[in-house]
Amino acid sequence: MSPPQRRWSQFITHFRQRGWEVDVVTPIAHLPEGRRTLPKDQAGRAFRRHTGAHGERIRRVPFLPHRATRLGRLANHAFSAACSIPAAIMGPRPDVLIVTVPSLPILGAAYVIGKLLKAPLVVDMRDAWPDIARDARLVQGSAKSLVEKAIIAIQDRADLVVTVTYGFAETLRERGLKNVATVTNGVDLEFIEELPPRSTEPSRLEVVYLGNHGESQRLEVVVRAAALLGDKVQLTMVGHGVERSHLMNLATELDAPVEFHPPANRTAVMEYYRRADTCVVSLRDDWKSFETTIPSKTFEVLALGRHVTGIVLGEARQILEDSGTGDVVPAQPEAVAQLWRDLLDDRSRLQTNGSGRDWLRNNANVPTLAASYMELLESVAAPTVGTTTAMLGAR
Repeated sequence: MSPPQRRWSQFITHFRQRGWEVDVVTPIAHLPEGRRTLPKDQAGRAFRRHTGAHGERIRRVPFLPHRATRLGRLANHAFSAACSIPAAIMGPRPDVLIVTVPSLPILGAAYVIGKLLKAPLVVDMRDAWPDIARDARLVQGSAKSLVEKAIIAIQDRADLVVTVTYGFAETLRERGLKNVATVTNGVDLEFIEELPPRSTEPSRLEVVYLGNHGESQRLEVVVRAAALLGDKVQLTMVGHGVERSHLMNLATELDAPVEFHPPANRTAVMEYYRRADTCVVSLRDDWKSFETTIPSKTFEVLALGRHVTGIVLGEARQILEDSGTGDVVPAQPEAVAQLWRDLLDDRSRLQTNGSGRDWLRNNANVPTLAASYMELLESVAAPTVGTTTAMLGAR
């Protein structure tokens, strides 16, 4: 269950409660490594329609088996995006078409589908594209690449662009976009338990990271921090990503106290959270676009009541400071290690006392967010509003 799946499963639940019909076009369930995650009868079959858990109609498109590299993932995304065009046209004409981005190729496919079906297009920007492309050096040179120009052109032509952070919405407005609104990520507190607090008795510090092991997270910082503390800390890393092999080799080289585990189901994830004293939320600090990016995992950790080791900038840093649920440190192994030493010396700092849930209740509660999203969709929908919504790319 990835962040976009959580976001859209939550919203679709509320759309359906309103009586809206929802059609979803999405690839057969598979991991970023390019292999199927479930048996065929559960992962879905290409171009076959089935009914989802909330009554939504789902049409799957094929994917390309590939290696966990930039090029491999791009080829897979482009292939699935191309297949999404006929899959979307097979369904009813929607009153509004939503595309959730990334991946980037699905953005172009959605623009084509919107034109073919004559449906208003809503672009749900989960990341700060095209800014990330420049920070990650996916494009080179001072001149804007064709990719950047294409992204900006589609954002400009969309009936509505929805961002998950207020900072990126402001960035888009500064570029001249007027059709911008913000609906943040969030959680439904009714369905997430608050875990019992961790013991304040002296013991080894249990640090947990769950999520993508990619370039954006710069996780070598926490591996090196763990190596500095040795047996005083146990770092558990759960997930996958293009940097995972490098991180495993680094941990071996440094003899760091790190355990690596593959992606886990919800039950196993909760066990990792239960044993955690602090949870890492990390984004590299040398990409300016991350000043307006909030790791979606932040909200889940706040809801569970765990302390956060935050290696973040901008809006994400502000949330942790306002909620009083953790500590923010620079992306430097020595700084992270020093924080963990301080937590070992005073384990009372690990207690959040429900402050994270209080912040979420006031700022990022899913029922309120879904209601806001529905109002936005009604404002741009075709005249027969409230009947059919089409979703593209909710991987």
